Amino acid sequence: MQNNKIKIVILAGGIGKRMQSDLPKVLAPLRGSHMIGHVLDSVGKISNEKPLVIIGHKGDLIKKELGETCCYALQPEALGTGHAVSCAKEDCLDAENIVVLSGDQPFITGETIKNLIDKHLESNAKITFTTTIVGDFLDWRNAFIAFGRILRKDGKVNGIREFRDANEEERKITEVNAGCYIFNAKWLWENLEKVKNQNAQNEYYLTDLLHIAAKNNEKIETITIEPHEALGANTKEELQILENFEK
Repeated sequence: MQNNKIKIVILAGGIGKRMQSDLPKVLAPLRGSHMIGHVLDSVGKISNEKPLVIIGHKGDLIKKELGETCCYALQPEALGTGHAVSCAKEDCLDAENIVVLSGDQPFITGETIKNLIDKHLESNAKITFTTTIVGDFLDWRNAFIAFGRILRKDGKVNGIREFRDANEEERKITEVNAGCYIFNAKWLWENLEKVKNQNAQNEYYLTDLLHIAAKNNEKIETITIEPHEALGANTKEELQILENFEK
């Protein structure tokens, strides 16, 4: 990917309390590296541009570990994914499209990121994002129970319902948000300020942009990825599942 009009942003401000570690969550060790290291390897396969890493809790440790391989922006308070992306605005003013990845999603591949970008540019959508479909929430797929559910009407996405805010029927939906996005930058910055924190977490959800886009009949596209690519880890037990996972 050679396009300086596309900026890749990686969210890395998570505190990771349940990891029971002094390290920021994205630095949790995994398969000879750390979670964000695997994400950066995938980014490096498709782009020579330095990604912008959004740091918060103990961000100095992340900067020390990653050094000059990345650029950095500070999220001073952990107020949600929407707020985190808003902290990237000043560093992305020249970009026409913004890719948003999670620093704790280590199995995401360069091919998937490229496919996401290609689908977005070809379709001229305002938002393109990844989803995955699980047959059930048993065994290792139990990790997906807490993922946001994809809401569709007549086949078209009309929102994502975060698990804590979902009703019983919505929680049965097996198409879930796989957490990688690309936005038309102009549309993103115009609409991100409309996101409110009226939810169970009192956070500004990036996913609320899907509801805004759908309400205004803006074009939303998706690509479907393999479930393992969407896996992350919030606990030591989940990290061990990633360590042992055979694709």
